[in-house]
Amino acid sequence: MAVSGVSGGGQVLSLDSLVRLRRGMRTSAAPRRLPVPEGMTAPLGCDAVAVPARFGPLVLPRLPRVGCVYADDVHWWWILPSDSDYALEWPTGVRYSTGAVVVDTPRLIHRGDGTVPYTPPIPLYLALCRVMGTTPTWSKQITA
Repeated sequence: MAVSGVSGGGQVLSLDSLVRLRRGMRTSAAPRRLPVPEGMTAPLGCDAVAVPARFGPLVLPRLPRVGCVYADDVHWWWILPSDSDYALEWPTGVRYSTGAVVVDTPRLIHRGDGTVPYTPPIPLYLALCRVMGTTPTWSKQITA
């Protein structure tokens, strides 16, 4: 079987190669939503914010209230209400995920005390700005 490229040339791939490629695609991490723990509800929908793992332990004690936090070796993920990115410019290095969709496989490391999984977004934003050395967007000087 020939597989043509854009230039019109082709490379011959055997059926075995195609099957191996297909199997490799299935074992790749597929995007999925962070789960809301049993007994909790998310009436405002869910988004998530990921920060490099080295900042997680620095941010956690700065928050007045912490909802569900997930972690892996690379990131810490906080569950936020949907649209928590509205009018906020999250610091560089922070990943905002609409729908709390992640490719990683984090584990729950902190379950909030209440019935909702949310960490309040503004305190999280301010704590992240503080530990990452970023000025909150509303505090930046505007030049003409």
